[in-house]
Amino acid sequence: MKIRLLTAVLALLCSTAVFGQKAALKTNLLYDVGLTLNGGIEFRMAPKWTFDLSANLNAWTIDDRRWKHWLVQPEARYWLCQAWSGHFFGAHLLGGQYNWGHLNLPFKFLGTDFNKLKDYRYQGWMGGAGIAYGYSWILNRHWNIEAEIGLGWVYTRSDVFECRDCGQKVQTGYVHNYVGPTKAAINLIYEF
Repeated sequence: MKIRLLTAVLALLCSTAVFGQKAALKTNLLYDVGLTLNGGIEFRMAPKWTFDLSANLNAWTIDDRRWKHWLVQPEARYWLCQAWSGHFFGAHLLGGQYNWGHLNLPFKFLGTDFNKLKDYRYQGWMGGAGIAYGYSWILNRHWNIEAEIGLGWVYTRSDVFECRDCGQKVQTGYVHNYVGPTKAAINLIYEF
């Protein structure tokens, strides 16, 4: 049994090595506009399969608004034509921590009341999963532009505070399940 498992693992590693020479670096221009540091790397695992790992960080407060967070989002992608060209479908996970408050978002969306972020600060962690669709346009041999949208579920657990910096804790272990967009990207990609 151990020999079969070892043989299967070695065969898998050898098969991915044949197609694994290609990689890409990327940045999400939507996050750049929102002053969130971000980056990603994507590896080709087979002719139509890639693995994408993106991360972002927003560590500052602007105009008394707090949207601090870090997030990691791995994604497996299946390309309908070939890697980094045309349509693709993806399945992603996400996880990170956040510290959000004093944000004026006066709307509700699929059961989530974003207006609560105006009067309270939420500090906690999140984890979730989703599916995505995207399209990649080839600009030249090394550069692409890619658009992607993802939908999914996110579980959050946080402590709730009265105000942005100084407030007393009003609730411990607040749990919320979010369903909706989990990914939006316009990526600038460099392949090598």
